[in-house]
Amino acid sequence: MTAPAIELKGISKAFGPVQANKDISISVQPGTIHGIIGENGAGKSTLMSILYGFYKADAGEIFIKGQKTQIPDSQHAIKAGIGMVFQHFKLVENFTVLENIILGAEDGAMLTTSLGKARKELKHLADEYGLNVDPDAVIENLSVGHQQRVEILKALYRKAEILILDEPTGVLTPAEADQLFRILDRLREEGKTIILITHKLREIMDTTDTVSVMRRGEMTATVKTSETSPEELAELMVGRKVLLRVDKVPATPGKTVLDVKGLRVVDEKGVERVKGIDLTVRAGEILGIAGVAGNGQSELLEVLGGFADGTGVITMNGTEIPLTGQGADGRARRDAGISHVPEDRQREGLIMEYSAWENTVFGYHRDKDHQSGILMDNAGIQAEAQEKMDRFDVRPPNPKLAAKNFSGGNQQKIVLAREIERNPDLLLIGQPTRGVDIGAIEFIHQQVVNLRDQGKAILLVSVELDEIMSLSDRIAVMFDGHIMGERDPAQTNERELGLLMAGITDTSAVTNGASEEALNDG
Repeated sequence: MTAPAIELKGISKAFGPVQANKDISISVQPGTIHGIIGENGAGKSTLMSILYGFYKADAGEIFIKGQKTQIPDSQHAIKAGIGMVFQHFKLVENFTVLENIILGAEDGAMLTTSLGKARKELKHLADEYGLNVDPDAVIENLSVGHQQRVEILKALYRKAEILILDEPTGVLTPAEADQLFRILDRLREEGKTIILITHKLREIMDTTDTVSVMRRGEMTATVKTSETSPEELAELMVGRKVLLRVDKVPATPGKTVLDVKGLRVVDEKGVERVKGIDLTVRAGEILGIAGVAGNGQSELLEVLGGFADGTGVITMNGTEIPLTGQGADGRARRDAGISHVPEDRQREGLIMEYSAWENTVFGYHRDKDHQSGILMDNAGIQAEAQEKMDRFDVRPPNPKLAAKNFSGGNQQKIVLAREIERNPDLLLIGQPTRGVDIGAIEFIHQQVVNLRDQGKAILLVSVELDEIMSLSDRIAVMFDGHIMGERDPAQTNERELGLLMAGITDTSAVTNGASEEALNDG
């Protein structure tokens, strides 16, 4: 029998009192795509970091192609034929593709020789695996999808037979993700072994041959993908049944709550990020803003939430609100009936060193109902915080615990409890389930829908297209600071939205795939 490409036996790793990996054993067959899934903190990235030499296991053994192998650092991993493509790329942005490919793998001091050799090898790899990219292009001028191809080429240039990809589609459009998976299929056909770390169950089902599930630092199951289902995998991840679809009735939109006309936002470097957009959000509906990160969605939320200045006209319940100067801050927005769940909960939504009960009133701490004479009513705030934590299922339900000691999902619940319980007319919510466990996703989605059903207006920004499709009543797509189009979720699909996300407005071509092919060949 052929030896496994990778075999880990009894791997354990602790960071102080936290047991990140506990006696993990896993076998990955050669020439397959093996998925690894689990909630945040399940230990997936730690396990792969041990395999790639970033961490040293406290106990356990690593076998590569049947041979026991020591991997004290990433150089030893590369020599063992292992390559890793990180979620956040490790590229020098002002270097060319070719220069990034040879960086750290030069043949002596004469770079001309190295570059010439790399150019030939790059053409061979591009032809063999469909990894077309201009070797002389500067990284910062490439799309994210093409930058990812460079990372894969870097690994293949170093003779990687085993490729680890960590959340590879997090920054890709749907068309770019489809192209990536076609490349992975080609790599598998050529005998490469691929480990795919992702939280997207559909990607696991569509792409992998085998999937391993981790929970709380342990390996709970390894199954053939063809013999399982998303529902079973979700239950293995969480330890209970999980509703994977958003359960909601059709919206019944009312009056216009938010009206935006000609909004422009220029960042601190003088770059225009939002370029004259118009949009409306009505009572009792969720408007989803789709798009790849970095196309103006963040700046839109920041202006609406009072975090940044802009120009244009914004009215809230028929009253114009200022976009610069006095009255354009977060407190004024809250007074106008706007609540804001920011995209980065740790930097913008919470003060991590402060307790949960203190975080449940930040921004609202000057309200009269939180005062006791000239002082804050701390006892009352703590009691109210306890009630919020119970209603929003925050675990552990301890209001005196510092925010930093909660998991990402429970931190997000604290922010949601604070903002939703204010009974806003408009809820701005950015990346509601980023870094959130699958069980908490189900709960958060239901809270957003409940608020909509109470007749509130919701503006949702998410890079997760599944989330946009399932939560939204209307979808607007942003690209390069513009609204490219608006769609009814019931009358569109991910292919059409993906083209809009890439700046292609002629979406009639989705029927023949011409636009997608043009995009992929880029």
